[in-house]
Amino acid sequence: MQSVLSKKRKRLKWLLPACLMGVTATLAFYPADEWQDKITQALEQYSKRFPQEKVYLHLDKDYYAAGETMWFKAYVLLQGQPSLSATNLYVELVDKTGNVVMKKLVSVSGATGAGAFELPEGQKAGQYQLRAYTAWMLNFDAEYLFYKNIEIFDPLKPAPAATKPVSNEFAVQFFPEGGNMIAGVAGRVAFKAIDAQGYPLEVNGIVQNLKGETVALVKTTRDGMGMFDLTPAAGDTYKALVQTSKGQQKTVLLPVVKTTGVGLKVFNKGTRIFYQTLPATKDNPMYNNMMVVAQMHQHVVYKAKLNAAEGQMSGFIPTAQLPSGIVQLTIFNSDGLPMAERLAFVRKNDMLPLTLQNTSINTQPRQKNTIEVKVPDTMLTSLSVSITDADQILKDQDENNILSNLLLTSDLKGYINNPGQYFKDLDPATLTGLDLIMMTNGWRRFSWEKILHNYMPEIRFPYEQGLLLKGVATTNKGAAPLSNGKVDFILKQPVDTTTAFSSVTTNDKGEFAVDHFQFVDTINVFYRANDPNKAWKDVNVVFEPHFFEKNEKLTLPYPFREPEVLDNTALRSYLSTVSENNAVNKSITNKPVFLKEVNVREKRLSKAQTVEQRYSSGMFAQGDGYAFDLTRDEAGSIGIFQYLQSKVPGLTINTTEPGNPTLQWRGGPPVLFLNEMPTNISMLNNINIGDVAFIKVLRPTFVGGFGGSSGAIAVYTRKGGDSKNDVDTRGFEKYRKGGYNIMKEFYAPDYTVRKEIHILQDKRLTLYWNPNLIADTLTHTAKISFYNNDFTRRFRVVIEGMGEDGSIGRTEQLYQ
Repeated sequence: MQSVLSKKRKRLKWLLPACLMGVTATLAFYPADEWQDKITQALEQYSKRFPQEKVYLHLDKDYYAAGETMWFKAYVLLQGQPSLSATNLYVELVDKTGNVVMKKLVSVSGATGAGAFELPEGQKAGQYQLRAYTAWMLNFDAEYLFYKNIEIFDPLKPAPAATKPVSNEFAVQFFPEGGNMIAGVAGRVAFKAIDAQGYPLEVNGIVQNLKGETVALVKTTRDGMGMFDLTPAAGDTYKALVQTSKGQQKTVLLPVVKTTGVGLKVFNKGTRIFYQTLPATKDNPMYNNMMVVAQMHQHVVYKAKLNAAEGQMSGFIPTAQLPSGIVQLTIFNSDGLPMAERLAFVRKNDMLPLTLQNTSINTQPRQKNTIEVKVPDTMLTSLSVSITDADQILKDQDENNILSNLLLTSDLKGYINNPGQYFKDLDPATLTGLDLIMMTNGWRRFSWEKILHNYMPEIRFPYEQGLLLKGVATTNKGAAPLSNGKVDFILKQPVDTTTAFSSVTTNDKGEFAVDHFQFVDTINVFYRANDPNKAWKDVNVVFEPHFFEKNEKLTLPYPFREPEVLDNTALRSYLSTVSENNAVNKSITNKPVFLKEVNVREKRLSKAQTVEQRYSSGMFAQGDGYAFDLTRDEAGSIGIFQYLQSKVPGLTINTTEPGNPTLQWRGGPPVLFLNEMPTNISMLNNINIGDVAFIKVLRPTFVGGFGGSSGAIAVYTRKGGDSKNDVDTRGFEKYRKGGYNIMKEFYAPDYTVRKEIHILQDKRLTLYWNPNLIADTLTHTAKISFYNNDFTRRFRVVIEGMGEDGSIGRTEQLYQ
């Protein structure tokens, strides 16, 4: 059953318009007019040209203190699917003044990436925002980047007093269903009340007309939201007299009553969405030629013609094949102008199922704990796990997790209080609250008016593929561009002396660009430009800085809000523990034997250790496959793929066209990596086999990211000690280029092994962090194993993840 559902989901998400055209056709009562086709075609064209990319970060916890490490795992989606083409992710920590205090360039592979911010002990306390995005996302509204408010404390200062800002100011906004109050049309009006900080506020009151008559009652039902029925009269004006629970009062005017237009009522029945349109008058011919369009993920999922004269003004939108998410309904007139709009949320039980089982919990000091995670047996998954002290790391009361973020808040403008609450269950009260969210928050991913008039976003940031070297070559002391010239590059990585080569031809303006580079830390770029006509000897190259290399103050659209007040006892205990842990870390830093035991990755490897141990790491070291040591094997082949031919059973390599080889393994091409960074056939095909030290071919299914169902090929270029004669860089200029940040490894002690470092106190608050929990492909389970610290008595386990079909899931459990 799960397999069938999985296949349905994948077919749906990629072929959403096609699979619903039958539904659309049966409900479109007449053949579509030209103006109707224009609307649906405009959206499909927009979707193809401007696919929607989203980013979500899972953090190990929700607040921090100076001296701690902020661990994060990134999930990247494109049109609701894992963004397998994404390579670069930008993550910034921004203070309240808009200054970027830290930033990371994270390598994305298989739609995921991971990183960490090491907060110095001198980090200024206060509110910060975490901002994450791809370059492609910068072409659209900045409100749709990923944002998360983070509070950073000073562990050396006493916990701040648990007080909330006091203010009598509040606001109430009214939202007529469909967008307008139409004279003589019975409609519903939703409202939202917020305090001075933007948090929900409970209010009650009445709505009066011009005569002072009470026509409706105002009473919040959930998180400052509520709704009432109203049939407005032409020429009348309405006002609401509201007051808070503290007695503060306010009079608010409702939106102006309109005499033309249509009302729109939506009733979300779960398996289908019922809509009803109500015209201002029945004798106006403009209401006889309208259309309703419903879109999801920027694809039309339903359309039907509306005709008031013939009574065709309502219908049902089937949702059985739709995934969870927001559906936007819009009523258009024959001029193609939106007349009414409403959002509805399709809430299904279709999340990625994650089950915790076979637990062995021991909360005594430094004892071992194990937990098993069961994942679906029909698809690959990518999971991240955080285990923290539940008494000192309190649960966020304004939770916005992977479900609520990717399915709800990432598509809406405006603040939603504690959005995670709407994905805990399918109770009627929860669904009613979710529908109030739909009525009080508007859709702004795109504007129908703009796309119908072909006002498209300006693409200032192309979709990135790896790292980019871009610049301009000039001659005659910069007076003329080097047209159709050549720029040669030798790239050397100081970390391990890895060397790569590239060259590019300039255009008629002297411009050049080379992408698909994959390297970590900083690389030395040796470059030399040549004038093909030999007319000029002085050729100058100026590199264009990447936008992420610039330090500019940001204007953040996402508001800083006063955080929810933490329990003072828990906060004091937390800050004391962090201070003690910082002292432990200082002891480790000051004693080489401790530092060596913690920084296990920095241990020097002896010559006796194998090439595989020296080159492969993480999931590449664990994978099952075939290894080829080229430091000893003098490969006589022309290239990497010719070398691998006939060496791996089942792997078919066709090199009939040497410049464009093809690979097949178990029905598909294996994923490719260069120095454990995603790459492509073209890049590997251009590498000199003599520069390769080691190749590892990993059998299907490779779990290092989505797309590995046909295995993987990892190529490693030579490092120091394995390098052949050093490349001569005389005659080349030098430029330093920043690459992906090196991933810090989470340190977790193993108390079954006696080590000198274990004499120190264990004050860890994040007991376990794994951004890439790997499930066994046979048992479909992943095992979590960790040791307790010296004091924790309750563990909070949070697991978030994504399936290869784009489904997302989350589970949280307390153990004690």
